[in-house]
Amino acid sequence: MPTTIEDPSIRQHKPHWLTTVGVTLATLLFGGATLTQTAPGQMTGMRWQALNPSLYVYHCGTPPVPQHVANVLYGVILVEPAEGLSPVDREFYVMQGEFYTAGKLGDAGFQAFSMEKLLAERPDYSVFNGAVGALTGPRALRANVGEKVRIFFDVGGPNVTSSRRVIGEIFDAIHPEGASEALRHVQPTLVPAGGATIVELTLQVPGTYLLVDHSLSRLVKGAVGELVVEGADAAEIYGKSPGM
Repeated sequence: MPTTIEDPSIRQHKPHWLTTVGVTLATLLFGGATLTQTAPGQMTGMRWQALNPSLYVYHCGTPPVPQHVANVLYGVILVEPAEGLSPVDREFYVMQGEFYTAGKLGDAGFQAFSMEKLLAERPDYSVFNGAVGALTGPRALRANVGEKVRIFFDVGGPNVTSSRRVIGEIFDAIHPEGASEALRHVQPTLVPAGGATIVELTLQVPGTYLLVDHSLSRLVKGAVGELVVEGADAAEIYGKSPGM
């Protein structure tokens, strides 16, 4: 499985023209795949206009599509409204994906791809940002008490729907599947395969918070990150009961 994945995110204001190679979006015929099928040694491209503000996952459209998506041929495009998004102190991008290997969970060394496990939807790894441990320890997300944070939660797939949660926090607002209208005061939120959701939260208590897919067996497979929040204790909000 890969040890590093380059940031595959694109951010634009609408309306905006982009020239790309192999990007797929819902408003294009077959997501643009018909214009970007490319033979070895050749290059193709297309122009498309970002008209609808939202958060979109793009992925490969060349058969066998599930195998290519399982090998991380995906990313995310944020199309902001003309006036931009509301200001926050920090923004983070967290993309979930799966790996289907011929070996077992935790086997060392190169792992060959398993089509059998892919078709049975039995991933060996479910990870954030491309690797086990990509958002833990020295790579953890970091913020401070009192800051407002926006997280772009995305699922590349190819198969899993994710129950995203920051354990110990409540989302002030979520934009499910990139919707313009927000829901308020939500704990976990579903993010479908090939989908994306925007969440916002205000950090009031210091500590290390876990970002998880609350289908918790996936935590063991790698779907866990850390949000380290630094600042003064907030005993008026959280602490031991008096006398205990």
